Amino acid sequence: MEKTNKKWPFHGWLGLILIAVFWILNWSLPGNRTHVLFFPLWLGYGLTVDALVKVRKGTSLLTRSPVAYIGLFFVSAPAWWLFELLNRRSQNWIYLGIDNFTGFEYFLFATLNFSTVIPAVFGTAELVGTIPFIRKIKKGLKILSYPKNPAFFFITGWVMLCLLLLRPRYFFPFMWLSVFFILDPINARLGNRSLLAEAEKGEWRTLLSLSLGCLICGFFWEMWNFLSFPKWIYRVPFVGFRHVFEMPVLGYLGYIPFSWELFALYHLVAGFFSKKTEAAYIQITSMN
Repeated sequence: MEKTNKKWPFHGWLGLILIAVFWILNWSLPGNRTHVLFFPLWLGYGLTVDALVKVRKGTSLLTRSPVAYIGLFFVSAPAWWLFELLNRRSQNWIYLGIDNFTGFEYFLFATLNFSTVIPAVFGTAELVGTIPFIRKIKKGLKILSYPKNPAFFFITGWVMLCLLLLRPRYFFPFMWLSVFFILDPINARLGNRSLLAEAEKGEWRTLLSLSLGCLICGFFWEMWNFLSFPKWIYRVPFVGFRHVFEMPVLGYLGYIPFSWELFALYHLVAGFFSKKTEAAYIQITSMN
């Protein structure tokens, strides 16, 4: 391991300032404000987490490649729009306050804010990957016959998606699994990074780091949303009890497979540009 630079980087200071300023403004200003304050708040989160990763292991998403880091934002927005489209059918969450915007204004602000999702999740996953107990996890249970025969997972994903669309009241959890089961086999077939391909080798650290990282992001999403406006609220069948902020406590489990879907979506897109770059950029469990 190379000697890491423990000096707190400039972008980390910028991130802390953004969090401090826009967290206070978002929770104190009256009326509509979150549509313009969400992006700088979460940009601050992303920069702060990235700085923590840089200090802990000497490299980070931003410092590794500023261009690729910006690319995360461009992949993130359409990725979340996909889930917004699926939610049109399931209606598991709705937004309060969007009636104050025209359709174009809503699309513009929503797209800007959705762009922060993947940078936040991947950055936090890299931070989780620096925790000693994660790094020391040895290879474990292997998923047999994958990726040589991914058809089962691919078909299972489409069955999940069809059930979600046909009976969303009963199969709404498949929103957070179907996309992964459809796309991960495609990534494996195209030679892109694949979580199931890693699991086939008994490597679970990336999947675990993504899961914990997204749960951490989920906590901050729900906390900062609680006193925001506009904001989202949930209408989840059967499990809509014991809320932590606006989210039912069992709903937080959805953040775990959601991180896998983001990983699959990103690597599908990135693989079309450069498989070599795509494979090397996201270093969730590696340490210099």
